[in-house]
Amino acid sequence: MTTTAMAQTLGSLRIPLVAAPMFIISGPELIIAAARAGIVGAMPALNARTPEILDSWLGQISSTLDADRKAGRQVGLPAVNILMHKSNERFAADVDVCINHRVPIVVAAVGNPERIIEPVHRYGGLVLADVSSVAHARKAAAAGCDGLVLLCSGAGGNTGRLNPFAFVDEVRSFFDGPIGVAGAVSNGRALRSVEVIGADFGYAGTSFLACQEAASEPAYRDMVVEAGADDIEESRQITGIPANFLRRSLDKARDQLDSAHNGFSVVIELKNLRRWKDIWAAGHGVGSVGAVEPASAIVDRFEREYREAGGQSGLR
Repeated sequence: MTTTAMAQTLGSLRIPLVAAPMFIISGPELIIAAARAGIVGAMPALNARTPEILDSWLGQISSTLDADRKAGRQVGLPAVNILMHKSNERFAADVDVCINHRVPIVVAAVGNPERIIEPVHRYGGLVLADVSSVAHARKAAAAGCDGLVLLCSGAGGNTGRLNPFAFVDEVRSFFDGPIGVAGAVSNGRALRSVEVIGADFGYAGTSFLACQEAASEPAYRDMVVEAGADDIEESRQITGIPANFLRRSLDKARDQLDSAHNGFSVVIELKNLRRWKDIWAAGHGVGSVGAVEPASAIVDRFEREYREAGGQSGLR
């Protein structure tokens, strides 16, 4: 698979947008809704508590979208995010499930994507890699990824520290494939601006936190709707790596938080899923979320704003 194939695949979308994989929040309902709205819907493999559940979810997604296609409807694509970190004991099992379902796009996160590229390319799938630094981007490009997602300052959940202007420009100097930007891509104008600075698609999670198909609790949705950029706080205390959260949710557990973690691990993340279930992630673009609404309405608004800003269908 080549970066040209990646561009062609993403170019078939209604607008160049990925509903980013969100821990706990993204499930089959959201992925199906995003794909039906004409974009990519992504979910973390670990949101399914076992590989068997992941297999069931992907079967549900595939059968639903296949039926839509047979009925003549235009749909987007599903994607699965897989943690590359050595602490992910489910890596091999989850990759096998993705291979069996021929998942169109696999997103490699938190680690070197090298070991996932060949298995996914073998069945014709595409591999995106989350990267949070220029050094990470160089390694992922050298490994043969079809596209890169730049985690920039302001991304919800696991975040980067670089400004997208600088990040995109430097990565573009050595990578000519599709580049996505994550970090406050919360409306169609921001999506268009991503293209202007030299990237190709937006990676939006926070915009979908409060949508009706998300697995977020009602109180989480309400807090997202009420919040603005000043209500976001970066912390390493939850997962061991920098991540952005709603400050009010952190405040409720401030006196119980550990002072630090010894780096990221999947074990820590899953443990904290149970221990800190009321600590909620969000990015700097949270102020653009003004209501609980269907994913289709969110994509409609993105498209309208994107086209008003001069955006065209497909990627360069």
